[in-house]
Amino acid sequence: MSALSDQLLIVTVLAYLAAMIGYAAEFSFGTRGVVARAATRARERELVTVGGPADAPVSPAPPAAPVQETPRGRAALVGRLAVALTAVGYLAHLATIVTRGLAANRVPWGNMYEFVLVVCFAGATAWLVLLSRRPAVRPLGLFVTLAEIVMLLIAGMRLHTEAGPLMPALNSYWLKIHVSAAAIASGVLLVGFVAAVLTLLRLGHDKGKRSFPFTLGQRLPDAQTLERLTFRVHAFAFPIWTFAIICGAIWAREAWTQYWSWDPKETWSFISWVIYAGYLHARATPSVKKTVATWIAILGWATMMINLFAINLVVTGMHSYAGVK
Repeated sequence: MSALSDQLLIVTVLAYLAAMIGYAAEFSFGTRGVVARAATRARERELVTVGGPADAPVSPAPPAAPVQETPRGRAALVGRLAVALTAVGYLAHLATIVTRGLAANRVPWGNMYEFVLVVCFAGATAWLVLLSRRPAVRPLGLFVTLAEIVMLLIAGMRLHTEAGPLMPALNSYWLKIHVSAAAIASGVLLVGFVAAVLTLLRLGHDKGKRSFPFTLGQRLPDAQTLERLTFRVHAFAFPIWTFAIICGAIWAREAWTQYWSWDPKETWSFISWVIYAGYLHARATPSVKKTVATWIAILGWATMMINLFAINLVVTGMHSYAGVK
């Protein structure tokens, strides 16, 4: 089962990679893509060009014929195929986690490798749910799958450990509650981070910035849609993250006789909570610019990554359960 789980992880990454290529193709060649617009402009110039001698009377230009819809249809078809490939990767992702749990004979989030797998699965779930409710945000799939691939590659190449029993300190029913809540919140916040970055790209493009990466903004949904999406995703994830911290404190009371000991992981979890609370407050304050609030959300994700990687791999504390050798 452990070997099967490892093989299914490869299938998962390849499926997400194929989906990312499909999203990229629609992103570039769809009706909003720069390639499609360039082709449209070239076609229109060709249709209005009038030949003949320079001194010949100029006849009215013929009306521009509509651009053929085939490229648009093909790009949309590729986009739908990318969604299907995302679903295939999602099922392989689920099978990776399930077989890992069967191999270890426990819940499959007992070390850092497994935790990242579950975080990415939660992110993929959030993306598919979001996509089912708002198909217009499909262009975001390119960036969501890219983030998923990067995280899974880090997990598989740098964090992988053999399946085995839990450390004695983790053998508690609170593992199922606290860690699962933290993983779900982290996965949803991953999608929120992607939406926040794309919001800034779109806002920058709308303000006239034409250097990379702001050139990507012209092919994204409008800034208002992205900004509202960013807020809603974070508003959904924040209570789950709050619940995870509360459960962690209760578990700490049972394991270490005190609710809070300012352990590095506890501290950084609280820092992330404060920053995300600050984002939600800034977003609800009319005097705060949407750009400033969005930057706060991105800062919150940066602290989450510090907590996940730096604290687990570099700093030694009471939460040193990464399992990475």
